[in-house]
Amino acid sequence: MSDVAVLPFRPASRRAAAFGDRLFAFLAMSAGVLVLVLLGAIIVSLFIGGWPSFRAFGLPFLVNTDWDPVQNVFGAGVPVFGTLVTAVLALLIAVPLAFGIAFYLTEIAPGWFRRPVGTAIELLAAVPSIIYGMWGFFVIVPIMGDYVEPFLTDQLGDLPVIGGLFQGAPFGTGLLTAALILAVMIIPFIAATMRDVFNTVPAVFKESAYGVGCTTWEVMRSIVVPYTRASVVGGIMLGLGRALGETMAVTFVIGNTNRITTSLFGPGNTIASIVALEFPESQAGSLKLSSLLALGFILFVISFIVLAISRLLLRPRSA
Repeated sequence: MSDVAVLPFRPASRRAAAFGDRLFAFLAMSAGVLVLVLLGAIIVSLFIGGWPSFRAFGLPFLVNTDWDPVQNVFGAGVPVFGTLVTAVLALLIAVPLAFGIAFYLTEIAPGWFRRPVGTAIELLAAVPSIIYGMWGFFVIVPIMGDYVEPFLTDQLGDLPVIGGLFQGAPFGTGLLTAALILAVMIIPFIAATMRDVFNTVPAVFKESAYGVGCTTWEVMRSIVVPYTRASVVGGIMLGLGRALGETMAVTFVIGNTNRITTSLFGPGNTIASIVALEFPESQAGSLKLSSLLALGFILFVISFIVLAISRLLLRPRSA
């Protein structure tokens, strides 16, 4: 027998345990309330700051394409148009590529090759946006101006309906270039999310499909994608949120011109880029500063609408 004395276990009193539970519940609730307070404070501050602009221009502010600091006439039409067009184009480019990357890594790539490629994708997500902007300006813009845009003009410029999208001077900067840079930036987020959720599919599901003669693509289309639909949509919305709010990378390559053009080669602006460019030059209390804050509020509303749409898409469907 051991001579070591065993001390009896004495549980904490019920009063102390109840106090600990209440304290923990209060701290958890405070964290949740703090998030709501911060969110509400941002919304209110943007709306109050932009109210003079909303009051001066009314609802036409949302579609007005004028931006004239000399005449104190401002409109959100051009930056809203540029924000939506570049974000949608970036998704159209990035989603198929991200899906292909995730499909390759989870179903086709050999095991020894998956880790380095997956690590490289995650490293792309960590690259600062200013680096993407500099790379886009010094590398992608010359390639777009010298090769890509002239080729697209020759091949697609004369087509009916869509031909106007691919006409114009091939300067290299513009909406298409900005969308391409955004696509490169959001591919790592979407691809990493898809890869992770594809790996959560139970192996027995895929093995059963292979057992009845399904091909790899049929397994992906009929088993993996339906099983992970909600998470895939969430990853795509994450990428869209990044595209909507990106600033410096877009500012380098979009051309920064306050006009709407029907050509994807034409220059433009986004909400984030025009705020980044003109906010330092705005005087306190000026109508220009108010218009920039109003643009920030509009960007917040657009992001909220995107989130609401994603929640609608993720809602379980009734049988």
